[in-house]
Amino acid sequence: LFFLSITYSWAFLSSSAETLLDDFLLTYTVFMTTDDLCQALLRQYPFIKCWKEDDSDVSCRKRKVLHLVSQWTSLYKDWLHEDEHLKQFLKTIYRNVLDDVYEYPILEKELKEFQKILGMHRRHTVDEYSPHRKNKTFFHQFSLKENWLQHRGTMNETEEIFCRVYLTEHSYVSVKVQVSTSAQEILKIVAEKIQYPEEELALVTVTFSGEKHELQPNDLAISKSFESSSRMFVYRKDLTDSLNPFAENEELQQRSVRILGINTWDLALELTNFDWSLFNAIHEQELIYFTFSRQGSAENTENLSLLLQRCNEVQLWVATEILLCSQLCKRVQLLKKFIKIAAHCKAQRNLNSFFAIVMGLNTASVSRLSQTWEKIPGKFKKLFTELESLTDPSLNHKAYRDAFKKMKSPKIPFMPLLLKDVTFIHEGNKTFLDNLVNFEKLHMIADTVRSLRHCRNNQFGNEVPSKEHHELKPYVHHLHVIDNQQALFELSHRIEPRV
Repeated sequence: LFFLSITYSWAFLSSSAETLLDDFLLTYTVFMTTDDLCQALLRQYPFIKCWKEDDSDVSCRKRKVLHLVSQWTSLYKDWLHEDEHLKQFLKTIYRNVLDDVYEYPILEKELKEFQKILGMHRRHTVDEYSPHRKNKTFFHQFSLKENWLQHRGTMNETEEIFCRVYLTEHSYVSVKVQVSTSAQEILKIVAEKIQYPEEELALVTVTFSGEKHELQPNDLAISKSFESSSRMFVYRKDLTDSLNPFAENEELQQRSVRILGINTWDLALELTNFDWSLFNAIHEQELIYFTFSRQGSAENTENLSLLLQRCNEVQLWVATEILLCSQLCKRVQLLKKFIKIAAHCKAQRNLNSFFAIVMGLNTASVSRLSQTWEKIPGKFKKLFTELESLTDPSLNHKAYRDAFKKMKSPKIPFMPLLLKDVTFIHEGNKTFLDNLVNFEKLHMIADTVRSLRHCRNNQFGNEVPSKEHHELKPYVHHLHVIDNQQALFELSHRIEPRV
């Protein structure tokens, strides 16, 4: 690695050198695999001293490699733990350090750091790997904790996704569950959401070819191929022939006004807490995979995809709630409510939900409701105009960027715009120039991606709603949305026909 041996100064790592290292670690997957990096590092770790090198040179080279590994594992945390090449690499490096610390005591510090990185525990025993073990009177052996290397094996069971449970062909409840969640658990959530007796409902999966399969209570509701091959519906057991028993259910439509009884600050706070849990789980590397679309990117952008899906669903939720409300006076109250919620999200520095709500209010099916908008008080119209100005795309979203820059952390950015920035850099610059990696491009991308760190410098204070509302958390976590624009327009014209 050229930068390791030439640019990467050891004595006192300058900020520019650390930035260079960080750039490399964030973006190396663009031009090399993890296995390639492991092999390159092993080649840089000197096993045999060259005739021109003294002990200080050798130890310095070893420490450089170990420092890079330390930074690498610290940056990626549990993200790389399922990689078989990395497992073998770490074991090899660990054994080498154990062997070398006898000849180069200066590596003791790095060995202790390695102990922390790998989650090893220390015990006094003979090191079976060291060729020098017979010459040592005292040895340190560290064993890898199993949970440090379990990432991919257990991730399949604990991985969280948004599961869509359809009530009608175009209307669904978004349920955030683990892959291992049973059908009964999902049915309970949906039954509470639509306020219908659980024992009178059942879940059925329907493939795009029309095949139906009723899920039993203990069945695992989610599979890797489920989303692409079928849909999950909830239906009433007394209407087994109909997959859309709620299609014309006026009672279900009227339930949309439940939001009117919830405090707007508390609702915005629950939105922010939920969004923060999604945002805080995103690894910086996910933006790289998302932009460059490397093989396997779907598995490597799971957390980012959840937040993007959530943003889209919040936008649809706003339109759904308003368009399912047939009474004009309550619809006016809903509009006012959402304007206040958007303002609160901005105050709570949650720009992701803020954008989604404003965009939801600006969808064509909602903005055309002239009778409803006419009855909105002037102060609310003025407030909405001010909020809208932050979403103005002119001058490369200058209004949003200026406002967001002034906000202290923690804060949640509008993720689609951040991804747009990374994509713009990627598409506007070549990755390779004259068969060499264009590190200037990768630095610009890494610099943009690093903005996530500033946003997450601090944690939200886990503020809880002022009043306990038993419906608030499930209401916010499991949104009921209509995801078909034509269906939304039909509802819009039904409640306010074209004159």
